[in-house]
Amino acid sequence: MPRARKDSALRKGGQRRRGGARSSTQADSGSSEDEAASEARSTTSDCPSLLSTVAEDNLGGDAADEQGQQEDLEEKVKEYVDCLTDKSAKTRQGALEGLRLALASRLLPDFLLERCVTLADALEKCLKKGWPQGKGEEQALAAAVLGLLCVQLGPGPKGEELFHSLQPLLISMLSDSTASPAARLHCASALGLGCYVAASDVQDLVSCLTCLEGVFSWSCDVGGSTAPVAPASLHGLFCAALQAWALLLTICPSTHIGHILDRQLPRLPQLLSSESVNLRIAAGETIALLFELARDLEEDFTYEDMDALCSALHTLATDSSKYRAKADRRRQRSIFRAVLHFVEGGECEEQTVRFGLEVLYVDSWARRRVYATFKDVLGSGMHHHLQNNELLRDIFGLGPVLVLDATALKACKISRFEKHLYNAAAFKARTKARSRVRDKRADIL
Repeated sequence: MPRARKDSALRKGGQRRRGGARSSTQADSGSSEDEAASEARSTTSDCPSLLSTVAEDNLGGDAADEQGQQEDLEEKVKEYVDCLTDKSAKTRQGALEGLRLALASRLLPDFLLERCVTLADALEKCLKKGWPQGKGEEQALAAAVLGLLCVQLGPGPKGEELFHSLQPLLISMLSDSTASPAARLHCASALGLGCYVAASDVQDLVSCLTCLEGVFSWSCDVGGSTAPVAPASLHGLFCAALQAWALLLTICPSTHIGHILDRQLPRLPQLLSSESVNLRIAAGETIALLFELARDLEEDFTYEDMDALCSALHTLATDSSKYRAKADRRRQRSIFRAVLHFVEGGECEEQTVRFGLEVLYVDSWARRRVYATFKDVLGSGMHHHLQNNELLRDIFGLGPVLVLDATALKACKISRFEKHLYNAAAFKARTKARSRVRDKRADIL
């Protein structure tokens, strides 16, 4: 990981206001009706259980069962690795999918360290097969597994060696316009995640930033007010490249941030008019991140075209176009209200994530981008990795892994009836808070 990461994590990671993690006792005292009203913007679990889903599944038995599950998973991973060299493309894709699910759900660093070279060679061959004329399914899966492997190995020598061995190939595939959009999309995500985790040289960071910027900048017309029309098949690629680029900005040295702001801040608002809701949202979140970085460098930072930008953000925050899907409209309005509030000088709205006995507060746009990246990659295994993965605990300032015996964990569990009472109370508070907001809207109308 670049040396600037730790400093920038402290600067942009949200610890300047409320810190990275608190005990569950402190978190309980902060609940209010306002938090219930912003339920759509919070990732707080609806269930008050102090144990994550993974913990409830795995801690019900004794230590012998846990060890047995780990050994069974390792045996399956061995089979998947062996199948990566099979002649059948279908077999290789099945093995890659199995590896992806296994690496996302459980932590296997010691097991993977022994097979790092074998895995790297196999993934490189899978990335090259069918490129660039193929459909890209195998390349997309291989790139996804590569990103997860970097998360498993962390920023150590093995992780850095893995990233350096495959970085040129990822950049080549990402820059190849004839390659499959699906393959390029996953290569963009893997390049950003791998660089964030494993790159130790600033030059590697700059190289990855330049490559990713070159991909999504194609959708921005230099000097124009709206983005050029791009094929719908490329919207996912542009979105992935933009999000990976934003992820790397969170660890970019301040000496490079100024040039990036001058170059990209006037151009990114063009993407707000994109036909893709995901690209519009990614552009809005990245604009908020750029404003956050700019204000970290200069407290009285001002943007020249502020009126036009706020107008565009306000339009998206109040969009009620019927031709858009209802879920897309709701998600877009929620996010762009937060973006507009921050750009106009407000604070970043805090999100709360409960896992196990701990609570993570996501209170800056940099932390939101980092959390969203790992959540997209790990999926349902995010809570398990937050509890046990030293890399994620270091990034979010959670401290050492908590070591609790089964008796203590079982004592913390609450009954099904208590869960029901909690959810009923939360539903009632949320209904009251939303009713007040609806009444105010009715008065305005």
